[in-house]
Amino acid sequence: MTALLVLVGGAVGAVLRYLTAVWLPPRHEHAFPWATVAVNVSGSLLLGATAGAVAATDGPGWVSTLVGTGFCGALTTFSTFGFETVRLLEEGRLGTAAVNVTASLGGGLLAFVGAWELAAAAL
Repeated sequence: MTALLVLVGGAVGAVLRYLTAVWLPPRHEHAFPWATVAVNVSGSLLLGATAGAVAATDGPGWVSTLVGTGFCGALTTFSTFGFETVRLLEEGRLGTAAVNVTASLGGGLLAFVGAWELAAAAL
């Protein structure tokens, strides 16, 4: 049953990840990786809200498996973030690489913590 929850959540998350890349395509080869930042921060936000809600209500573990491991695991992408950051560094775009790291990691952490706190407080 656990594998099925991960499969279903992952299938939806992977498709949404793809559609985000289609909706937020780079305008040119040297564009800022907005799609990757968007999925990583939004995935962190959803994971924080889900984890906060499950913790606050002693909710069922299957919700964390479906949403956290499956959906958010497939939606977010650390490997693409790493690749794009290295690409920016190789191009000599140090400032843009720093913004990418700050937006993805800092934004993701803030989104997670903020969503956890809001969900826990609301429930």
